[in-house]
Order: sequence, then C-alpha cells, then structure tokens
Amino acid sequence: MVVDRRRLMASAVALSMLAGIPAGAAAQDGGGTLVAAIGAEPDQLDPHVTSSYNSFQVLENVLDTLVEPDENLEMVPALAEAWEISEDGLTYTFDMRDGVTWHDGSPLTANDVVYSYDRWATNNGWRFGTVGSVTAPDDDTVVFTLTAPTPNMLANLGAYKGLAIVQEANVESGDIATAPIGTGPFQMSAWNSGDSIEIVRNDTYWGDAVALDGVTYRFVPDPTVAVTNVQSGEAHWTSNLPPQQVNNLKDSGDIVVQAVPSNDYWYFTLNKAREPFDDLRVSQALAYAIDRDAIAQATNFGNATVNQTAIPETSGWYFDYAPYTRDLDQARALLEEAGVSDLEIDLMVSTDHPQSVTAAQVIAANAADIGVTVSIRQLDFSTWLAEQGEGNFDGFLLSWIGNIDPGDFYYAQHHSTGGFNAHAYSNPEVDTLLDQAAAESDREARKALYDQAAQLIVDDASYVYLYNPQIIHGMSPNVEGYSARGDAAIRFRDVSLSE
Repeated sequence: MVVDRRRLMASAVALSMLAGIPAGAAAQDGGGTLVAAIGAEPDQLDPHVTSSYNSFQVLENVLDTLVEPDENLEMVPALAEAWEISEDGLTYTFDMRDGVTWHDGSPLTANDVVYSYDRWATNNGWRFGTVGSVTAPDDDTVVFTLTAPTPNMLANLGAYKGLAIVQEANVESGDIATAPIGTGPFQMSAWNSGDSIEIVRNDTYWGDAVALDGVTYRFVPDPTVAVTNVQSGEAHWTSNLPPQQVNNLKDSGDIVVQAVPSNDYWYFTLNKAREPFDDLRVSQALAYAIDRDAIAQATNFGNATVNQTAIPETSGWYFDYAPYTRDLDQARALLEEAGVSDLEIDLMVSTDHPQSVTAAQVIAANAADIGVTVSIRQLDFSTWLAEQGEGNFDGFLLSWIGNIDPGDFYYAQHHSTGGFNAHAYSNPEVDTLLDQAAAESDREARKALYDQAAQLIVDDASYVYLYNPQIIHGMSPNVEGYSARGDAAIRFRDVSLSE
C-alpha cells in the first residue's frame, strides 16, 4: 500500500488545531497512549469498501453509526439519540443527536446520513432492499421509508462500522481511504505504511469523556511476537494471540486473557462458476472428507466449537443441524457419481490470517484420503480480496466476523444476488426463503424460515462450515475498562492505563 504520509500528517495537524489540541502534544488529563498489536496492516480505511477485520479494529474507534450494538448485542442509540417506528413498520424516524461535530470541526447533519446511505446502497445494497427512500426533512431528522416491514432494520443500520456515517468532503477528496474523518472517540493522526497507524483522542466527542490520549496500532503478523511485545511492555494489548499458548497464558500473571464465545465462523467454499465445482456433489464430497474436530484443534487448541451451520449455539437463532460426519466412502461415492477423478483444487488462503493456513493444511491432508489434491495458495489479504473479487480461485477459506442478525449470516453470502456471494452459489428456494425471512416480523416464524434456508445451504455445501472460535484478546495488567465482545468489535473509548 502506498500512503501519502505528508498529506495525512498535514490533515492530522489541521484536525488537531480545529479540535483545540496543539499538534503533536498529549492532553494533560489523558491516560497515555495504548499500543495495540494487530495481525496485519489494513488494506484501507474506507468503511464502505473494506472488508478487512484489521481495518475495522481501527475504524471502530474513529467512526460512528446511527445506532450500535451494546454489550448484549442489542441496538442502542449512537448518532441517533432516539427513533420511532410506525405502526405498519414502514417508517423509521431518527432524531439526530445535538451538537455532534466531525473531527475537522464541521457539524454533523441529517444530510450526512442521506449521503452515507447512498454509498451503503451501492456497497451493502443487500441490506437495504426494502428501503424506498431516505430523506432529511431538517438537519436533525432522518426518515427511512420502507416498501415492506424489515424486522432487522436497526441491525442493518448499526451492526458494524461498515455502516458508518461518513463525511462527503472526505470521500470526494479521496482521503477517506487513508485518513477518514469521523465523529468517533478518536481521530486519525498518522499512517506509517508497513509499521503502524496512530489515532488520538477526540476531545469534542459526543459521548463520555475518553481517558486515553490515543492508540497506536502496530502491525505484528507473528502471534508469538505479539504476545512477547505485551509481556515485555512494548505493547499493551493484542488480538493476535498464538492459539497454542492461550491456555497457558490464561494462567500466567504477566498477561490478562479475555475469552468470550464469538459470533464468528470459519468456512471454506468452492467456486460454483467453475467446472467441476458447479456440481454440488463435489463440495459435498469435501464436506464428508474433512475432520472438523482436527481442524478446530489444530487452529484453536480447544478454544473453538465445531459447527456445521454458521450461527453459534450461544445465539437464540442457532439451528442444530449437522448432517456430515467424516465418511470417506460416501465422499468417494459422490465424486464417482459426479464423474470426477484426479481432482486438483487451488485453495486460496491469507497469510494475514494464520488460522486459514493451518486449517487448509488439515483439509489438504483430509482430501488426499479421497484422492483429491489440494494446493494451498497463500496470499496477503489485499491480494486475496482482489483474487476473490475477480473469481480467480477454485476455492477459498476464511472467516466471517461478528454477525448479529440471522440475515447477516446467510443473505449476502448465499442469496444469488448477495454482495458477498463470490463463489456463485444459486438456489431459487434459498433465495425465496431468505427474502421471506427478511420481511417476517414474527420471530418464531422468522427463525423457521432461516432454519429451512440454513438446511438447504448446508445440504448444498454452499459453504462448508468448520467451527465458531472464541474471541480471545490479551493485554497487560494495567489495561483497565476493556471488554472482549462476541461481535468482535474492538472498542477503546472506555479504556485507561493505570500506573
């Protein structure tokens, strides 16, 4: 990534002056600068374009959404301090919070939400298929008018920072990719390409006062190095713990480990737009060939739960369905029925996500037992995303992070028009069920529709699901106020550093 650091630093100086903070100076009442060791450098920081978890670890602390999930993953006010839903469920009226300013000092208005929605509709359109219009009758009010009831509308608007409110001038200048201007608790200060990103406290933040002077995100791809950095005091926090050390680290006194069940899932898929993977029996054969327990153990050392559907068992939307056991005879029979022999698969993984490499190695060994050769292609995540977007793969392996509503687990990935259906899966019955579920307001009926869709998705092996990992973060004992979350959001606004 090429970053114009001079322009970014000039922007940071301007932001600091507008916020009343001398450039390069630390606030006297601050809590120091927290150093966070993350697994890889973000590909970019435009929230409506990136899909990188490393990007969202930064953006979670810089940008805001209309509403946001609390610690129980229920939607609560953020930039919208209140809202009303019409009796017919077709009109959502949001009252914007008073006095919110962008990091450059300009006021946030309802028109910023309308502008942001227009970008969401381009990049996350699958979430907003029932939105007829979004208007701003005045600077403090935003009205979403729907064509059908949408029970997950609030989650669609606030589930993650990919739905953040952005500033039009920041977008039009092109700076948003490297220097996003937000309304969040911290603002961009510097991007040191190949090394770190620095954010500093926003003293005009609309929420509770922030203790930290800032956060420095250092790019530390080696988990062992990340842990050593925390233990030695070079870093305060990391999301990049070595799985094989987690259980021992929990018992150590020099690092605090927080582990919570996550809404993440890991999976692999085959490209249905290519022969012979357009024959679903090939994907099903791999689903019978793999050893999920071995994959979960190799990647997470007991800190994961094997699951053959996407939604974890800790969720009220969980569907208990597991049709695949390791059955090599069944796997071979499916390949024979499909007329496939001497199969070779190019399986694309990201070196920025070491678990994907480890999982692929186990899958390759499992596949060899049924005469299938899996070649593991290891790419940095930016290249991985580009190859996925171009369809240049036989298969790929990755995770999906932090979903809340059941629609987030299935629609974009498995609806034939879904924005993340890179593997070209299409089943008209699944499309119908997902469309019906998205508009169903009765929770029990809605769950039944998603359960039916999930069963078809699993039976078709659209994704071959592997496991739900735990969210595990490590930090030094002087980090106070931090809580690991099931949606994998990294929030530092309530954190301080004790002496």
